[in-house]
Amino acid sequence: MKEERKRLRKKLVAKNIQMKVSIITSCYNREKTIRGCIESVLAQDYPDIEYIIVDGASKDRSVEIIRETIAGHEGKVKFISEPDHGMYEAINKGIRMATGDVIGLCHSDDFIFAKDTVSHVVRKMEETNCDFLYADGIYVNEQNTNKVVRKWIGGKYARWKVRCGWLPLHPTCYIKREVMMRCGLYDESYKIAADTNLLVNYLYNCHLKVAYLPEFVTRMRMGGMSTDSAKRKKMWDEDIRVYSGYGFKPVTLTKLMKMAWKVPQFIKAKFM
Repeated sequence: MKEERKRLRKKLVAKNIQMKVSIITSCYNREKTIRGCIESVLAQDYPDIEYIIVDGASKDRSVEIIRETIAGHEGKVKFISEPDHGMYEAINKGIRMATGDVIGLCHSDDFIFAKDTVSHVVRKMEETNCDFLYADGIYVNEQNTNKVVRKWIGGKYARWKVRCGWLPLHPTCYIKREVMMRCGLYDESYKIAADTNLLVNYLYNCHLKVAYLPEFVTRMRMGGMSTDSAKRKKMWDEDIRVYSGYGFKPVTLTKLMKMAWKVPQFIKAKFM
C-alpha cells in the first residue's frame, strides 16, 4: 500500500514539472532580419525556454547584431558562431546542444507569431501528451511583414495524407527531443529538402502521437530557402529523391500532390 502511494505521488509530482522548450535559430549573413527573429523569441512569456543560436561564421554584421540583441539574456541563450556546411548542419548542432524536452525552430528571417505562442504550444502538448505538434503559419511580404501573402492552415493529421504529399509547415512543428534523437536528425546530404525528409520519416514511418494546434505560431518571410523561386528546381529534384526513398509511387504524382495541397492556402489567404 505504501509503495502504491509512493508511485502515485511520483506521478503527481511529474505532472507538475514544467516542460522545458529549446528553440533553435540557424543564421548565416542575415543582418537585415536576425534582430527581429531573436526579439520574437526573447519576448515569449513562457518561463522555461532555452534559446540556441547557431551562426555559420557570417561575413556581414549578423554576429555583432546577435550579440547586441541577446545582451542581458545570456542565462537563457546559447550562442556559437563557426563555419558549417549549411542550415541543416547548424540545426543539428543546435539539437545536440539542446537540453529541453521539446525542440522548436525559428528561422533567422522569421518571427514567432505572438508573445504567448510557446505557452499555447506547451499547453496543447501537455493536454494531448503528444510526441509531435504542428500548427498554422503565415507567409508575409519580405519587405513589409505586415502584408500577408498567404496563410498555411495545417488541418487534421492523417498518415494517408503524408503518402499523398501533405506535410505540416515545418517551422510550426514542435517535437519531443527524445523522439528526434530516436528517429533521427536532419539528413545533411539534402540542401533544401532535409525538412521534407525528416517530416515524412516522423509522420509516416515513426508512428508518433501527433497533435494539431489550430492557431498561427509563426510568420515567415517570402524569399527564404524554401520560397525562393531560383531554388525551386533543386527542391523538385530533392523532393523526388525523398519520395523515392520511402517507396512512394508514382513519385512524380506524389510531388504534384504536394504542390496541390498549397492551392487552398492561396484561396484562404484572400478570403480569411
